[in-house]
Amino acid sequence: MEEPKIAAEKPQYNDGTKALSTPSTHSREDSKEKDAGLYHEEPAYTDVEGQEGEIHLDSAADIVTQVIDLDDDPSMNPWTFRMFFLGISHHLIMLGMGLSCFGAVLSEIYYFKPQIIYVSLMFLTVVSYAAGELMSHLIPRWGPIGRFLNPGPFNMKEHAAIVIMASSASVGATSALVIAAQKLYYGGYPNQGGAIFITMATQLIGYGMAGMMRRTLLWPTKMFYPENLPITTVLETLHRDKAGNRKRMKVFWIIFTTLLVWEIFPEYIFTLLIGFSIFCLADQKSLVFTNLFGGTNGNEGMGFLSICLDWNYIAGFGSPLWLPLQTLTNALIGTIFCVIMFMALYYGNIWHAQDFPFLSQELFNLTGANATFQQVYNQTLILNPDNTINDAAIEFYGAPWLTSSYVFSLITSNAGFTGNFVHMFLWNYAEIHTGWSFFTLSNIKKNLNMTTLKYFLTPSTYFFWRNQGKRSETEKQELLDDPEIDPHYKVIVRNGYDECPSSWYFFAFAASFITVMTCLYVIKSTLPWWGVIFAMICLWILMLFFGAQYAITGFQFNLSNTMQTIAGYCFPRAPVANMYFLVLTFNSLQQGQYLLRDLKLAQQTKLSPKCTFTTQVIGCVFGAILNYIMMQSIVKAQTPILLSAEGTPIWSGAWVQSTNSNAIAWSMAPEMFSFGQRYQWVSAAYFFGFLLPIPFYIMHRIFPNQRVWSYLNLSIIFWYMGYLVVGSNSSVWIYFVIGFVGQWYFRTYRPQQFIKWNYLVSAGMDGGTQVMVFLLSFAVAGASGASRPFPQWWGNNAAGNADHCAYNDASE
Repeated sequence: MEEPKIAAEKPQYNDGTKALSTPSTHSREDSKEKDAGLYHEEPAYTDVEGQEGEIHLDSAADIVTQVIDLDDDPSMNPWTFRMFFLGISHHLIMLGMGLSCFGAVLSEIYYFKPQIIYVSLMFLTVVSYAAGELMSHLIPRWGPIGRFLNPGPFNMKEHAAIVIMASSASVGATSALVIAAQKLYYGGYPNQGGAIFITMATQLIGYGMAGMMRRTLLWPTKMFYPENLPITTVLETLHRDKAGNRKRMKVFWIIFTTLLVWEIFPEYIFTLLIGFSIFCLADQKSLVFTNLFGGTNGNEGMGFLSICLDWNYIAGFGSPLWLPLQTLTNALIGTIFCVIMFMALYYGNIWHAQDFPFLSQELFNLTGANATFQQVYNQTLILNPDNTINDAAIEFYGAPWLTSSYVFSLITSNAGFTGNFVHMFLWNYAEIHTGWSFFTLSNIKKNLNMTTLKYFLTPSTYFFWRNQGKRSETEKQELLDDPEIDPHYKVIVRNGYDECPSSWYFFAFAASFITVMTCLYVIKSTLPWWGVIFAMICLWILMLFFGAQYAITGFQFNLSNTMQTIAGYCFPRAPVANMYFLVLTFNSLQQGQYLLRDLKLAQQTKLSPKCTFTTQVIGCVFGAILNYIMMQSIVKAQTPILLSAEGTPIWSGAWVQSTNSNAIAWSMAPEMFSFGQRYQWVSAAYFFGFLLPIPFYIMHRIFPNQRVWSYLNLSIIFWYMGYLVVGSNSSVWIYFVIGFVGQWYFRTYRPQQFIKWNYLVSAGMDGGTQVMVFLLSFAVAGASGASRPFPQWWGNNAAGNADHCAYNDASE
């Protein structure tokens, strides 16, 4: 087959040589990327000047080489005072400039708030750019001190390093929540020193493991982390060729400002814009319409065909403009099935569905007087004085009940869990096999030789900080010749940046593992030593399969319920052990995924690997310490409120309560989810999830030209079949409309405009929205201590559902 033509000449390096990789230089018929669903047929196009050309955006290689520049300036220095000052300074927290402190403090504060704000990469990018430019213009450059404080214009590598450091610190430590739960529900704080060290260790342990898997999860082109594309686009627009990018910068700031102003209306003045349904406006008394079409308020309904004009809700967990088309398609299929199944289960009264709310995550009690909605399960009745579960009490009071929608979400989540292993093994074996290749017999024999033994017996081996990470010319050439390696990483290799040795990541992991193993006993976690080892084995497997899925598709599978189910069977009747197992698996996996994502951002901006390692470790450690300090301060000052069911508009213990309640519920897994029990299909789902992808693969092998079999990803479909179980759902359907307009129409029929504007527009909308939401949170939403709600009117229906769907007090 003739290779696709590229309209534009390949980018050049600074020395004038051509780029190392040309997009789309492979046959579509034989490409494994096509099997993975990354391909997408594109027609020829006519550019805006009228000159005919042809461009293809079929694969990850096409995207990362045509959207992101391959150019690099090795003389650009990220190691500046500005980078460290803006990254970690604690003197300017109140001004929002000490971004690591700022992000870490906010992420922990909002664990104890009624409303949640996630400090996003786009927010950090915009704020750090404003601060960096301000410092570069205001600080005099007189003398050695002036040149040290202000070495010149604020450059892209400084900017990227600040964002990565702040991002590493801005992930809230789940272990801090568990420690708060021990204080509130289990007799007091554990050992203070042990608590601090385990918070740091659990934030770093996933990073260490992820770093050791860079060859599999970072360096290949196919692992392109689509979430980074808007950030990289903005960094390049702000810093590269400012004269040439003047129009792009102008458009970015226009979009940013427009969304900044617009968000005042849906977020504060005119909340009907969060989501309105024509059906609910037509019939404001039907609870069936509420369940199906409502979705503006939390747990109101599924928001089917609702129209949302609030970008904060549309892109709250990621913009649809950067999510790949295959991921969007599979998500839409799953969401449609979700609507059908939720309605069928509820109105079929499966699992006593109509005795409970349509959507809820609470535990319920079915005993007592028959009421429209049964009372919430009183978990204190089944606890021993030491807060372990009493078997006799469970037998007497019975296990709790769940809503049918929540049970179905557990079923689909578990099916997606095993389905992901099968899907990745069948369709993406080439991408993930290196993750376990070191266990092969040939590699074991290769490593069991005298040279290797001498290496490990040499004391200097363990002085890992002295390891310069220099590659031999042979190693460099092997990477440059490897067609699977990301062209941006080849630039780093070619320009002579020293790689971080894997031993750096290994020692980070080993130190964290030893710390965790020691501290878990010191803080009386009840998690046995073998539980830590088992958690690490699970983490390695999860990082390989789910890390690859996240890198390729942009979809991050939420494994919290699955991990707590496994812990429930491994550590029955031990809710605290359950919570710490969750920290070591689910939290460490997410931390590793986020840090790999940021490593890719560094790779695309040509930031040196050693600078990236330094900023990430500083961010992780600094953020973990601040997480713990803030948690302790809040719990000490707000204990009565955190223990109350309602909380206040300012403080709430909902997240801590939920973490503890889930641990108790999953500690009763044998009574609830085993075969023969009430919710046996939750456990059976693992088996079905394992089997169902196989027929699709067989059909793909029989009919290789029918692309539908390889395009469907059952892991994503399964997860989205339970997607609408929680939260505000009014934005879901407009999310898919916007995503398909960008990723299908523009990418297919307007590829030049797609390359130039898609990710920049997404970034501008994200940035303006998140800045205004942050300002409103402190100004009127109660984050600063006082809530100032807007007066009620037809467009701000604070007394009921904002979309005017029928409101039922018992169900909310």
